[in-house]
Amino acid sequence: MDSDAAPSVTPGAVAFVLENASPDAATGVPVPEIVLQVVDLKPIGTRFTFLASDGKDKIKTMLLTQLAPEVRSGNIQNLGLIRVLDYTCNTIGEKQEKVLIITKLEVVSKALDSEIKCEAEKQEEKPAILLSPKEESVVLSKPTNAAPLPPVVLKPKQEVKSASQIVNEQRGNAAPAARLAMTRRVHPLISLNPYQGNWIIKVRVTSKGNLRTYKNARGEGCVFNVELTDVDGTQIQATMFNEAAKKFYPMFELGKVYYISKGSLRVANKQFKTVHNDYEMTLNENAVVEEAEGETFIPQIQYNFVKIDQLGPYVGGRELVDVIGVVQSVSPTLSVRRKIDNETIPKRDIVVADDSSKTVTISLWNDLATTTGQELLDMVDSAPIIAIKSLKVSDFQGLSLSTVGRSTIVVNPDLPEAEQLRAWYDSEGKGTSMASIGSDMGASRVGGARSMYSDRVFLSHITSDPNLGQDKPVFFSLNAYISLIKPDQTMWYRACKTCNKKVTEAIGSGYWCEGCQKNDAECSLRYIVVIKVSDPTGEAWLSLFNDQAERIVGCSADELDRIRKEEGDDGYLLKLKEATWVPHLFRVSVTQNEYMNEKRQRITVRSEAPVDHAAEAKYMLEEIAKLTGC
Repeated sequence: MDSDAAPSVTPGAVAFVLENASPDAATGVPVPEIVLQVVDLKPIGTRFTFLASDGKDKIKTMLLTQLAPEVRSGNIQNLGLIRVLDYTCNTIGEKQEKVLIITKLEVVSKALDSEIKCEAEKQEEKPAILLSPKEESVVLSKPTNAAPLPPVVLKPKQEVKSASQIVNEQRGNAAPAARLAMTRRVHPLISLNPYQGNWIIKVRVTSKGNLRTYKNARGEGCVFNVELTDVDGTQIQATMFNEAAKKFYPMFELGKVYYISKGSLRVANKQFKTVHNDYEMTLNENAVVEEAEGETFIPQIQYNFVKIDQLGPYVGGRELVDVIGVVQSVSPTLSVRRKIDNETIPKRDIVVADDSSKTVTISLWNDLATTTGQELLDMVDSAPIIAIKSLKVSDFQGLSLSTVGRSTIVVNPDLPEAEQLRAWYDSEGKGTSMASIGSDMGASRVGGARSMYSDRVFLSHITSDPNLGQDKPVFFSLNAYISLIKPDQTMWYRACKTCNKKVTEAIGSGYWCEGCQKNDAECSLRYIVVIKVSDPTGEAWLSLFNDQAERIVGCSADELDRIRKEEGDDGYLLKLKEATWVPHLFRVSVTQNEYMNEKRQRITVRSEAPVDHAAEAKYMLEEIAKLTGC
């Protein structure tokens, strides 16, 4: 390329990377000088993506996280030129889309005035890069029917080193892990797919499960899994069975770095996956796992944020979610007694909001409650922004989140999403009236729609199967009428005003709360009600707790108690009668309880909403379309 000429792209470069998906020394495919133009540069999480153009063809391209500072500093700009020094071209996602993943590059030029359009588009034949491993240069061919043009010589990349070779040079030749990596370059996790044969990854063990035994129709065995994270922050779950589990369980240690090869990948089972990756890894006894002794790195945290108003579909599932929000309130630390071992553990609730104008309660447990929780309590007046990774979504109080062992919290993170959230909150969010997502699980809500319409069944589906919920709770949605609320049942219990737990009358005066370990002069009443519901297939008894019962009865338990005392039974019975023969949507859990040595089915309402007739009609039309195949 003439040094006096204006910088330009390499014709045919996109076709070359598509044909040579992973060039390196082991495959014998050298990397020529590939110069591409950056088009439509934009952030995706902590990475940046763009369309790489050679003037004629374009390919979706992704930069690894360690290259993101080059964009933020302005070195890599939209419409600028880059020289690709190392890359992987892979098929990613359900759409099997080809994506160029750049692992090493140089900046050739900052933003040009416009997008480069190659004159070759007007020709019938495409110019192409011709490669021969034995040649010292690469020559651009030209169409036979075109006017003679001087050849363009593209010099191959000089002395390109793979990631494993660089590691080997830094540590010398003594370590076997480095020699393993030297045979083939280290692949980023994001570049792996089930169709690759040989690969080596360098990862840290960020979560290690227990070695578990199982028994099924094929016999007995053992299994365990680990979560692996590479330097770019990409995660994948690896599972080992039987002999492989016994072999690798003592080898994998939490926090250590390993080189791994000869594993297999398959599409992840969404029902059981715990990390955000389209694939999961299986290691058998022939896999190669070697500790990278002396190697340390702190993986970048990769977030996949879910808006608060989009949390509904995750209720009751195993998939963990990441959330970013503005802290609205922080509770004092509470001591909760764990039923399994009677141990007392600390808990703290925080309420966060985001630009969907919804709030959600997040329960922090153990050290996160006492350390980060206290930090948030001290700075809550400044409305800090927090990013939390790996939260469990439950239907407690309609919908709430809680931390698990692998959860991490970053206060005021340096992320584009945090900047956007701060700008929204300062400009309009601070003065916006925001509703809790837990109290708004209605069918017409965007996030909650699936929770009220997924797993929709008739009552007979539940009552006809007495073994339903025997092993673990199962969840369903119902559309039913309330046919009876027994007036002579115990409608409520006395509750602590701080933690809502049951209180007992204290000696002398007041009420004693075992949870808070204190005596209060007053208490509140909270519903715990059983109601009968009916649909076209039958009827069933459902258990209701306070929040759902308040919406159904139309008043608090304290208010209903006042009506009964002041207006007598007539006013009390009228209030309950008004709540019957009204249709509701219910999200219920089904479990098995033992009473008097007899197992009984217990159906508990987890969330409730009035019927939205427009949404219900749309749901029914969709179901009809499924039946008719339209």
